[in-house]
Amino acid sequence: MRKRNNLTLYILVAMALGVVVGYLVFLYCLPETRNGFAIKIKLLSTIFLRLVQMIIAPLVFSTLVVGIAKLGNIKTVGRVGGKALLWFISASLASLLLGMLLVNVFKPGASIDLSNADIVGAEDLIGKTQQFSLQNFVEHVFPVSVIESMAENQILQIVVFSVMFGIATAALGDKGKIVIKGLNAVSHVILKMVDYVMMTAPLGVFGAIAGVMAVQGPKIFLFYANYFLYFIIGIALLWLLLLIVGFIILNKRLPNLLKHIVQPLIIAFSTTSSEAVFPKLTEELEEFGCDEKIVSFVLPLGYSFNLDGSMMYMTFASLAIAQAYGIQMDYGTQLTMLLVLMLTSKGIAGVPRASLVVVTATCAMFKIPPEGVALILPIDHFCDMFRTATNVLGNGLATSAVSKWEKALD
Repeated sequence: MRKRNNLTLYILVAMALGVVVGYLVFLYCLPETRNGFAIKIKLLSTIFLRLVQMIIAPLVFSTLVVGIAKLGNIKTVGRVGGKALLWFISASLASLLLGMLLVNVFKPGASIDLSNADIVGAEDLIGKTQQFSLQNFVEHVFPVSVIESMAENQILQIVVFSVMFGIATAALGDKGKIVIKGLNAVSHVILKMVDYVMMTAPLGVFGAIAGVMAVQGPKIFLFYANYFLYFIIGIALLWLLLLIVGFIILNKRLPNLLKHIVQPLIIAFSTTSSEAVFPKLTEELEEFGCDEKIVSFVLPLGYSFNLDGSMMYMTFASLAIAQAYGIQMDYGTQLTMLLVLMLTSKGIAGVPRASLVVVTATCAMFKIPPEGVALILPIDHFCDMFRTATNVLGNGLATSAVSKWEKALD
């Protein structure tokens, strides 16, 4: 927890330094000098983003295969798994659509114009990724070569291969356990690499903020104010939606459930870690009356497949960055993005700042400059507090709802 808090402090300090340095350049330098400074200082942001993108493919593959393989044969998941997945998919779609609706109504990214900012580094990061439409989305679902997909960071293709690989591994039974064990070890190595990569985040923030401040000036703060305000509105609406559905299913028992999970909610909010409250949440749900077997099955599943707060944030952040760069996206493309996020967000719940990894990959897919991700990092910790607590609430409700449907709620 201390390391996480120190990183947040370093990011905030880097943001402050970036503001000061960038503002001095904005005040005392000619426009040509400002632009040259912005291009060079943003190399720090480019380094950070390249490191993030470097770990995306192995991270998605290893975690998703292990998660699916542990489910066992899909045909034997049975009634409980089917009901749980129905909740997860419905909640995920609702969260994604809410994020999309908020961005289109409030337009948080429109408060700052980054369309003239240097995106040479971003274009290099995107590489040969094509502009996405519904047609080429369908055409590029299935990879010709998974090696090529990983080399080009074609995340959707990696997800498709990982799902098939996970199902096949699970079907092998005991023979597949050695593969699961090996990939589980690989996933832990990649997660450790994530820790190392995040150490460079302050440099990425400094480069991004200093570069934008040098060109745009103080109006960058309008973006942060609007971005955070509308995100909080979105979280409040999502909580309202989840609690209404929870009341419909649990009726008068909903207040009792909230009383049981209030401590995990507070811990998750303060530490920005849903994993930190997993044991306590398990205990509280069993005390609330959920069947022990259902808790042990649904709750771990929810930690990979039911990230309501994170799902809303991923849509919100990706589209807000697009707005900031003046990129117009029609509703068909936005819905396509939702489908991509629905898949690419699964299986990496244990990753620190997992939303950042997914948003970066999504921006690259849809020709949105990935450097915009570095711009939202300074307030990502505060957004993470709210979305983490929302994830815990969603998983508590999901486990309780499945227990009620199975008539296994005391």
